[in-house]
Amino acid sequence: MRPDHETIPGMLTVDDLRTAAEDGAIDTVILAFPDPYGKPMGKRLDASFFLTDVARGTHACDYLFTVDMEMEPVPGYRFSNWESGYGDVHLAPDLATLRKLSWLDRTALVLCDAQLDPTHEPVAVAPRSILRKQLDRLHAHGYAAMAGSELEYFLYRTSYLDAAASGYRNLAEVGWYREDYHLLQAARTEDLNGAFRRHLAASGVPVESTKGEFGKNQHELNIRYAPILEMADRHLLLKQAVKEISDRLGCSATFMAKPDAAEAGSSAHLHVSLWSTAGAELTNAFPGSGDLSGIACSDLFRWFLGGWMHYVPELMVCYAPTVNSYKRFEAGSWAPTALAWSPDNRTAGFRIVGTGPSLRIECRIPGADVNPYLAYAAVIASGLAGIDQQIEPPPPHIGDVYAAAGIQMLPATLEAAVTNFAASDLARSAFGAEVVEHYSHFFTTEAQAFRNAVTDWERTRYFERI
Repeated sequence: MRPDHETIPGMLTVDDLRTAAEDGAIDTVILAFPDPYGKPMGKRLDASFFLTDVARGTHACDYLFTVDMEMEPVPGYRFSNWESGYGDVHLAPDLATLRKLSWLDRTALVLCDAQLDPTHEPVAVAPRSILRKQLDRLHAHGYAAMAGSELEYFLYRTSYLDAAASGYRNLAEVGWYREDYHLLQAARTEDLNGAFRRHLAASGVPVESTKGEFGKNQHELNIRYAPILEMADRHLLLKQAVKEISDRLGCSATFMAKPDAAEAGSSAHLHVSLWSTAGAELTNAFPGSGDLSGIACSDLFRWFLGGWMHYVPELMVCYAPTVNSYKRFEAGSWAPTALAWSPDNRTAGFRIVGTGPSLRIECRIPGADVNPYLAYAAVIASGLAGIDQQIEPPPPHIGDVYAAAGIQMLPATLEAAVTNFAASDLARSAFGAEVVEHYSHFFTTEAQAFRNAVTDWERTRYFERI
């Protein structure tokens, strides 16, 4: 089992924060919450002000749930718009997430839940609220969920400022050949990856490892598994830490799903298991006396896997949220292209790993651009539907899934995925009509922005020769 909260380095109680503020060790508290893209948004507060005035909450503009990547207010949302005057939401600090950030000077962070004023009901469209709702449904069934995110990213010796000035072209590479598991290439980036590991481990995000990945300049960072909401929070903080630490070292990191057409994309493999809450201690509910193609598992495991797989096409936007996400799904790229599962097979979208208490399902569909709150909410919603409907998984695929015939392919574009999501009965029953309408508009806006763009590829291809 995971370490108790109190033993994780970097985690703070309010009393710890008060002592640190009095001693001058901490003078700033960041209040953060995830936006629809999965980015942390918020504000920095004086620590003494937080302790005396804000520990019970503060406010932020509700338009943060309806702006695009450029922070432009987007019309067409019910939740927040010009007609309503773009009011406030209440930010309620989740004090269990309070931690010291070792990579920032004298700074702590607490994650917040967005609530409506004055009722303090959860903001239905807030990513953390969406995941909490699914966990409440799961707990009503007598289960909790554990999860682990494995995140990949590309590193460059070019600062973010210089990368932006160059149009993100001709970036200084950290390596010059594919470095999957290479210790020599990895040593060349230890100033970065070592800093990521040490700072995350000291900031309440227990780390397992870093390694070179299959793509040139590509790396992977794995963190310890945890209850699924805590893992979503750790996932968020991992990405922010990697970006901020890289920035301070004059480098840059990207979590784009496919930053380079010539290289493999970056994934966010999600490992999930259900645990029974019936006894005095949590126990993994996936192992059992059943036999699923050699896997000793419970009925619950089969149905959860069956439901998760069955509803991928309807909830694909939760796993692949950007136009770029779909560039990653190529044969022979280590990213899946079809809906298949298999024991320990990296060509399948669902890979079964572990035995007994460690038995879990690894989903290899999401890219590193995924919003972890939406992705894990989709996992629970589809898995619960599988349990309730007793959905059996298809037969396992043995061999190269890329070469298989007759297997359902993943949605090929964001537009297709949005169409599926907007029409999904499961999404409406699990998330609510308000969430489906809001995120259908959000992802449609994202797809439309790309349709209206003129790309470098178009100029190179057509400028002279058409």
